[in-house]
Amino acid sequence: MKLYGIPNCSTVKKARTWLEDHRQPYEFHDFKKQGITREHLQAWIAETGWEPLVNRQGTTWRKLDSATQASIVNAEAAIDLMLATPSVIKRPVLDKDGRIFVGFKPNLYETLLR
Repeated sequence: MKLYGIPNCSTVKKARTWLEDHRQPYEFHDFKKQGITREHLQAWIAETGWEPLVNRQGTTWRKLDSATQASIVNAEAAIDLMLATPSVIKRPVLDKDGRIFVGFKPNLYETLLR
């Protein structure tokens, strides 16, 4: 199991704490420091679609100019934005056996880790 995110993100911290409290081994990937590849993003989008991966509620999105925001209308545009600005990726992203889960919801983690 691999958890992708940014260590100082409060939601990522909650997910990591939950996994540790439930003795679930995982590898952490800091995509701000370690980067993220186009191939990863394409695989995630194949699993979830591109919309759930773009955090339109976050500070990073709000700091983008309106033209950039308006240009994110398809997977390719979203991938280009996420590669250029990884902190716009909704966090965390959990990869469990090739299945991708975006965001942290304890009840979802309970279900998928049974």
